[in-house]
Amino acid sequence: MSSSLSTFIYNVAIVMPDTTIEQGWICLADGRIHSLGTGDGASERSLLNTSADIIDGHGGIVLPGFIDVHVHGGYGHDFMDADAAGLDAITRFHAKHGTTGMLATTVTASKDAIDQVLNRVQAYREQAMPYAQLLGVHLEGPFISVKWPGAQNPSYIVTPQLDWLADWTSRFPGLISMQTLAPETEGALPYIKALTENGIIAALGHTDASYEQVKLAVQHGLSHAVHTFNAMTKLHHREPGTVGAVLTESAIMAEVIADGHHVHLACIQLLARMKGPDNLLLITDAMSAAGLGSGEYQLGGLDVVVKDGVARLKEGDSLAGSTLTMIDALRYAVREVGLTVEQASRMASGNPARRLGIDQVTGSLQPGKQADVLLLSQQLELQRVWVQGRAIQ
Repeated sequence: MSSSLSTFIYNVAIVMPDTTIEQGWICLADGRIHSLGTGDGASERSLLNTSADIIDGHGGIVLPGFIDVHVHGGYGHDFMDADAAGLDAITRFHAKHGTTGMLATTVTASKDAIDQVLNRVQAYREQAMPYAQLLGVHLEGPFISVKWPGAQNPSYIVTPQLDWLADWTSRFPGLISMQTLAPETEGALPYIKALTENGIIAALGHTDASYEQVKLAVQHGLSHAVHTFNAMTKLHHREPGTVGAVLTESAIMAEVIADGHHVHLACIQLLARMKGPDNLLLITDAMSAAGLGSGEYQLGGLDVVVKDGVARLKEGDSLAGSTLTMIDALRYAVREVGLTVEQASRMASGNPARRLGIDQVTGSLQPGKQADVLLLSQQLELQRVWVQGRAIQ
């Protein structure tokens, strides 16, 4: 066994894509998963270099790091205005709660404001990122419905602009991973087609679309639904709406905010059954207040009041993002929704990795993949986090 092994974790359950090793061990080396296996790992430990970090997991659980494709900020900072120090603060906070990769998510804003976010994130990604990795940018808006703004600033809502997309893809190639828009708006269908042609995930959200309009958008390349049930037309037995299309359209992968506030437990259970274990993603939709206490904050220039962990607009009382972390979302999915740890892990790690096309690199525990690894107790309390093999303190 290589003497360069840096971390060896034993006496743990190893949650893999298709199975769980109930008693096993895992080795991390040079930023990757070196090997893993069954048993107590005693013979493997005997071959380790004396400098290796050997960790007794005390019967806990090892999971792949979480990937959050929809997160606006945290610990007092927002991606809309965060400088490098602010990006460090956001990524460190979420890394300490199990997120090893994320999409920096914008809100509906002017093109100039969005351009500035893209500039800052691109510059940040060009340096070594010490905490959770910014895997790209998720543009939430500004091409959404004026009827369903939620906590988005309606002053900046516009119809899809193909010239904006051409400019972004020219100046920031590969940086935009996903864009949320309302597929029923004028110009949305050619815009969705252009997104897919540029390798960008076309997502619906903040939309007044009918069932038929969503189905038509899918034919043009729409393949994702943000924070399902929230800010979209509801399910009715004679008009299935956006929700009905998301539930029944196999081409759409769906997100859900599993915090017990945004979506009723029964609706999350329904969504999980309809989409199955491979087409549902856990997200946080976390705003800058995540990690902080009750008080007044801002989201996209709008005043937000956080009380008892729930964020709402000061005017209108709409839910405004969340203060959720991915480890809390996983626990809710297991303890309340009734998913297995394996299913919840897939929704928090494997599915988003596949959604972003990086599942050959991360998102599951397999030798050769990035050492984005979490150690949890048997009670699902987060104990340790490694991002590319680096322990997060």
